[in-house]
This record gives sequence, structure tokens and C-alpha cells, in this order.
Amino acid sequence: MVATITLNPAVDKTLTASRVIMGAVNRMDSATNIEGGKGINVAKVLRQYDVDVKTLGFIGGYSGEMIKDAVRNMGAIPSFTKVSGDTRTSVNLITEDGYITEFLEPGPMISDEELESFFDTYEREIEDCSIVVISGSAPQGVGPDAYVRMIETANAKGKKVMLDTSGDNLKKGMYARPFMMKPNMRELESLMGRRIHGMQEVAESAMQIVEWGVSNVMVSMGNKGILYARDNNGRSEVYYVQAPSIHAVNSVGSGDSAVAAFVISILEGLSPEDTVKRCVAISAANACSLENGVISREKAEEFESSLTLSDELYV
Repeated sequence: MVATITLNPAVDKTLTASRVIMGAVNRMDSATNIEGGKGINVAKVLRQYDVDVKTLGFIGGYSGEMIKDAVRNMGAIPSFTKVSGDTRTSVNLITEDGYITEFLEPGPMISDEELESFFDTYEREIEDCSIVVISGSAPQGVGPDAYVRMIETANAKGKKVMLDTSGDNLKKGMYARPFMMKPNMRELESLMGRRIHGMQEVAESAMQIVEWGVSNVMVSMGNKGILYARDNNGRSEVYYVQAPSIHAVNSVGSGDSAVAAFVISILEGLSPEDTVKRCVAISAANACSLENGVISREKAEEFESSLTLSDELYV
């Protein structure tokens, strides 16, 4: 069983239009509303690969109930903490020129009582889970210490923790030593406190995080692929796979798909080489679909069979 944690889930509204003019009335070509939030996207991909999942986080209002129903319909177990505020809505605007513009609401204000109620649920629900995935931002009233507490609690119970967040939540969470982290390039630079130039510096930065105590670091780089650094009995190893050339329809959720692919790889006991290839393949397959976290397994397998490891960054 895998637990995915989405403290700040959302109803994802995806709008498409030929173009958008600021300050004018813009009529959309299409609109869809689906369950969203990074951990929810991870759960969606895991369920498509028949992994048993339960989902935790805060939900409230009609939008929260919609997410709860959607999670149940995908075959996952909803174990959310209900709050007085309303679950947020996130808007993804996709135009024909290829640009994707996101509008993200902050989420509800969480009281101290609601936060403690969540942690009561969290400690109970992760007992039968081998992996805990902590993804995304926090709603108002929840600080970085909550991420540290989640990681330390899961570590104490012998769970493998995957962390995919940003800002102070990522920085403080890193020092709690999760099993895996997935920063993107902007987040990696923030962790290092400097600009990073070239693939060799990406590799060196990822290996630095491994030396700080995070056993596995996956750096997602969009159409450049994924660099994976890991600890192998005290020795850092680096693997890099370039992304396949695709026509991206919607890249939102591709990082979440890579996290889900890493979880699947751990559950199946794949080699590091096959792990990073699977992560790149499933991430690319997500970008070929308009709906976040919806994977064509056939396309993902086609991508995976065509990918090769880049020898120059095998350390």
C-alpha cells in the first residue's frame, strides 16, 4: 500500500483557447474540471498501474467532496481530513502557441485543531503503507515544520518517504532525510543557493544532496529528461536519460508522473538504469495527454523501450 499526501489539493480547471488577449473578453474553446494537486496526480498514475493507494490531505466544501468522490472512483482510498474552508481551484490555460499559464489559488486557512486532526489520521493511515509520497504546497496556516514532522514520523515507522515540494518546505524537509526527493532545476538551484550551468553541475549538485543524507535524488528537467543520483553503499552514482522527442499537449503533472514511476520502480525492484528510464517514459506519456496524470501505458512502454542511458554522466 502507498499513501499519497496532498495537503493542498485542488479542482483543476483546464481551459483551451486559440489565443488570449489581456484586458479583453476571452471565450474558451473547451473547459474540463478534474481532481488535482500533486499527490492526487501521483495517485492517479499509480492506480493506472494497479498499485493500492490511499490519499490524505485537507478537503473542504463542494470542491473537496468532488475530489473525495473522484479518488474513490479511481479505486483509491480517500482518507482526507475535512476542514471548514473550501478546497481551492487551479486554472491551467492552454493556448495554441504552446504556452501553458497557471492560476493557483492559495487554499483554505487551516486551524491548529484541524492540523492536529490531520496528524492523528496520518499516523494511523500510514501504518500499513510501505511508501509515503508527500507532494505539493501547503494551505494557509501550515508551515514547513509540518513536512519535517511527516517525514520524521514516517521514517520512525520504517517507511520510504518520497518528497516533492518547493521553497522552505523542500529545504527543511531535505534535512529530515526522506528516501527520495524530486527537485526541478529551479528548486535545485534554490537548494544549492546558486545558479547551475551545464549537466555536470546538475550531477554534482544532486550528488551533494545525496551526501547530505537523501538516498535518492531525481532532478526533473522538462524536455531535457531526468538526472538520477543515488547512494550505493556510501558511493554516489549518477544516471541520466534524455527525454524523447514528443509533441507535448499538456506538461502539467509530468513531474508527478515521474514520482509515481519511481514508486512503481521501487515496488518492482527495478535497477537504477531501468528506474530512470521508466520515470522519463511515464513523464513523457503524461505530457502527451490533455488530462493531468492520465497515462497511455502503451505509449509509455514504447518510450521506455527506445530510451538509453547517457554514458558520459554515468559516475
